[in-house]
Amino acid sequence: MKSTTARRITLSVVAVTSLTAVAACGSSGSSGGSGKGDGAAGRGVTHVSPIAALRSADTSTAEADSARVSMTTSIGTLMSMKGSGTLDWGDGLTGTLTLTYTGGTVAETMRRIGSTTMEARYLPDAYYAHMSDAYARQTGGKHWIRYGYQDLGDLVGGSGAYMQEQLKNATPNQSVKLLLASGDVRKVGEATVRGEHTTHYAGTVNVADFADKSSNLPKRQMDELKKQLSEAGVTTESVDIWVNDQNLLVKKVEKAEMATGAMTNTAYYSDYGVKTAVQAPPAGDTKDFKDLMKSQGTTAGGTGIGS
Repeated sequence: MKSTTARRITLSVVAVTSLTAVAACGSSGSSGGSGKGDGAAGRGVTHVSPIAALRSADTSTAEADSARVSMTTSIGTLMSMKGSGTLDWGDGLTGTLTLTYTGGTVAETMRRIGSTTMEARYLPDAYYAHMSDAYARQTGGKHWIRYGYQDLGDLVGGSGAYMQEQLKNATPNQSVKLLLASGDVRKVGEATVRGEHTTHYAGTVNVADFADKSSNLPKRQMDELKKQLSEAGVTTESVDIWVNDQNLLVKKVEKAEMATGAMTNTAYYSDYGVKTAVQAPPAGDTKDFKDLMKSQGTTAGGTGIGS
């Protein structure tokens, strides 16, 4: 396998999984509530301001610790994918997701290396992607690729540093924070989502401003990130969330226009408090992303968002 192909594959995996972590992991799910709060919600929530309601959802979601997630993501003709699994954010982000590439050039690339479905394991310092047997033959028989969050920041520049920060600190209430930061939060109405009574809120976010306010990146790295966002054509993002009567997120949809096409991420959440147990894959079956790039003579710098 050519090193350039390996680079595209691994960077595609990084891009997809970062979307999963920041977009999907950055939201929360349904508690599978009993419905006993429906009456209170129907009579009282209309008298609570959207900001106050979302602050309650932010707090409740942050304290929920774990949930089951199912999501879909599409970016123009670049890719479409779906994922499902469980995530725990009680002590750093941990969890397991099964990701399936369903369309676009990324799916075609993954198909050529033998698999369009992979398992991703999240641990506090890194995530691990399980690749196909065909790919393992190119990595000394190793099936797992380890992506250290520090390495992502070092390898990809400004956007990588932001990715590193977001991956390490991702919590399911991030989409609530995103909407709170939009400055134009509005209540859309009420709806039933997968059997639960919910209240629907929406807004539009300036992505660069949100990144600036929500991260601790040095000015140089923030300037790099803003440049990459501009080159990728990312300016604003619309956010819709549905909150149940226990002040927990049931659904979220985020949309943005990018140079590579329209991006849409939809996620559903359920089973708060679900037990998760994640372990790092066996060291003997794992290859570090940074070492893989070095061994194939590929540098990872200079890659922008959506490239």
